[in-house]
Formats: sequence, C-alpha cells, structure tokens
Amino acid sequence: MKLNERSLAFYATCDAPVDHAGFLHKKGGRHAASHRRWFVLRGNMLFYFEGPGSREPLGVIVLEGCTVELVEAAEEFAFAVRFAGAHARCYALAAESQAALEGWVKALSRASFHYLRLVVRELEQQLAAMRGPEGADDNGGAVKALHPRPRENGCCSAVWSAEPPATGQHRPPIPPRRRASTPDRPLDSAPFAQLHDWYGQEVRALRVQWLGGRGTVVKATPRPRSAVSGDSSSGKMPICPS
Repeated sequence: MKLNERSLAFYATCDAPVDHAGFLHKKGGRHAASHRRWFVLRGNMLFYFEGPGSREPLGVIVLEGCTVELVEAAEEFAFAVRFAGAHARCYALAAESQAALEGWVKALSRASFHYLRLVVRELEQQLAAMRGPEGADDNGGAVKALHPRPRENGCCSAVWSAEPPATGQHRPPIPPRRRASTPDRPLDSAPFAQLHDWYGQEVRALRVQWLGGRGTVVKATPRPRSAVSGDSSSGKMPICPS
C-alpha cells in the first residue's frame, strides 16, 4: 500500500477531533525494549508520536484486516494488534491502567471499515424487522410518508405514519341545544321586550362558547320557571328560542 507521507502527517496533526488518544507502551521488535509513545486514533488509522506536542508522527498502523486481542506479556495491561497472514506483523502494546486497556481495545476493535459494514448490515436488518408486514404498504414495502411534527426546542422531529397530515384547524364542537322547560302556566305578566332580551342573552352566550371563548362571555339571565305559552283564546303565537 502506498501512502502520501505529507497528507498523512497533515491528517495526523489536524485540528479535527480524534477518536481516541493516550499513552501506550510499544515494543519495537521481538526482543527490543518497549517505548512509551503517544497514540492517536483517527478513523481506521492509528498514529504514534514521540509525545503529545510532536508535529510529525513516527509511524501509522492501518487497522484493516486485523484483530485486537489480549495477550500474556511481561508488561501489565498488554494487548496486541494482529494481522492475518503468514508474514504479517503483530504489534505488541500495553496500556497504563485497566480502564485505559478497556478503552483502547474497544476503540481499536471498532475502527475498521469491516466493523462499520457489519453495523450497517445489522441496522438494516433491525429496520426491516421493525417495518415488518405492517410497515409495508400495498406497493411491496415502500417507505411510508414522513410527516414532520412541530418543532421542540428548536429541533424538528418526525414520525413515520400512514395517516395523511391534518389540513387546517378543527373547529370547536357545536354545543348541544338547551331544551326549553316544560310550560306550566302562561306568562302574561312579562312583556315581549323583556322576553326577547332574556332569550337574546342566552343565544349570545351560546354563540361565544361555540366560537371558542373569543370575546367576553355574557351570562344569560335565568328565565322564570313559567315558560312562554300562547293563548288560544287571544290568538297569540307562542314565542320559542331561536
């Protein structure tokens, strides 16, 4: 594999956030002593430097086609990055604590593109299982329409739904009509103007309630117990609420 050293050096020391960083002890060879190096993980590339302030990396390990495993060694918290192949190199490394060891093993095991492909495949299977027969429509499993929800804290959330979005606002339900009380005796003492005012106030109150409380609610004056009734002898028409 041919790599551009200048591009690698820029990528290793750029200001972009790193995936993992810290000190590790690295063996130079089979019988060589270990050296304390500063390691930086970016994507699937593991760079190592003399120290945190170094501007050029001493080397890089491309984490493709390798396995990360714990090994028994003289150093404590040791692990190895082992590549497949008869003459492939094995990098013996050692962390400085148990927590650092667990962090490095987890980060290096998830750095390769092979791991990302496995994650994508697993997520696709989970998505297909979540859709299932109910998530597919009559056209052979096409994705249902995505209808946005109102924004919450400046972010717009969305929900998968087969129902079409509501158009317009729903009007408030019409209040039930109030029945007139059963007439028990003629109201011959109240004039027509007073009766008209009583029923008008009641109609206005119901209209304000139906419009959703917009405006000032006018309380209806209670009607007398005696209802309005026509007098057959006088030929007057009974007055009913409109």
